[in-house]
Amino acid sequence: MMSPMKCSFVRLTVLSILFGGAAGFLAAQSSVTIYSIKGPSGVGMIRLFEQPPQAPGITMKVEALAQADLMAARFIAGDAKVGILPANVAAKLAASGKNVQVAAVLGTGMLSLLTSDPGVQRIEDLKGKPVEVAGQGATPDYVFRRILRSKGLNPDKDLSLGYALAYPEIAQSLIAGRISTALLPEPFATMARSGKAGLKLVSDIQAEWVKAGGNGNYPMTVLVVDGNFAASNPQAVRAILEAVKASIAWVISHPAEAGELVEKHQLGLRAAVVQAAIPRSNYVFIPAQEARPALESLFRAFLEFAPVSIGGALPADSFYLTLK
Repeated sequence: MMSPMKCSFVRLTVLSILFGGAAGFLAAQSSVTIYSIKGPSGVGMIRLFEQPPQAPGITMKVEALAQADLMAARFIAGDAKVGILPANVAAKLAASGKNVQVAAVLGTGMLSLLTSDPGVQRIEDLKGKPVEVAGQGATPDYVFRRILRSKGLNPDKDLSLGYALAYPEIAQSLIAGRISTALLPEPFATMARSGKAGLKLVSDIQAEWVKAGGNGNYPMTVLVVDGNFAASNPQAVRAILEAVKASIAWVISHPAEAGELVEKHQLGLRAAVVQAAIPRSNYVFIPAQEARPALESLFRAFLEFAPVSIGGALPADSFYLTLK
């Protein structure tokens, strides 16, 4: 017969094995949510809603949040490990001390300057005119301000920039004739042009950005990962990156099917609008290190007009993901 002390030791050993095994099992069954955003930013990732990435020991799912500030809040709270954000928001999070890294650029410039005003033939003709701008304090705003300056226009004095309307409202206001000129992204530019034949493009905003000193096409959307998660789970991050890259390629090649999935998964856009807009939407997959020059070029525009919007300085080397 065992002594009481020995019996206790055996029981503790058995419990340790059982609970240790359970802990190991739970670790092997750990999960991660890949966060998308409703609206155009999430379109490129839509196939992941049907076919989530797979990696040994990690269960993955995809969820769409309503807007970027909710995504930022998830990263701040430590709840998000992978998600998409505007480039400047990712930079500001990193500057605040959050260990977040850009893994890839998923969307580049897709802005259109549209007008029904016959007196506006070129950007210089906007002097003295009202222009509704999508996204105050965001990439469209500062890209446009850099371009206006390059044309000799003071954005705050020589024209009237308005920020009162949401993206869909800008499109509807152009169609209804309530406003005559606006800068807005896809697919809302396509919505406006489809609804009013008299709207015309004023120059090429993406080309004008380069003329104004930008490096290539400006990044609009980036895939962000938690730095600790990436360091601990490089295989899973590689699987996510490959799946996102494949989804974007599929979306570009299958706009009709992608539109149907966007409507099915309730990203807030109609299938027909998505289908029409995809060819103009510049969905891409550019790994972080390759995208760094274009990102830093955009960040310099933010530093010109609102340094606090990216944390006051260019992000450090560690901001750009390198998987080992």
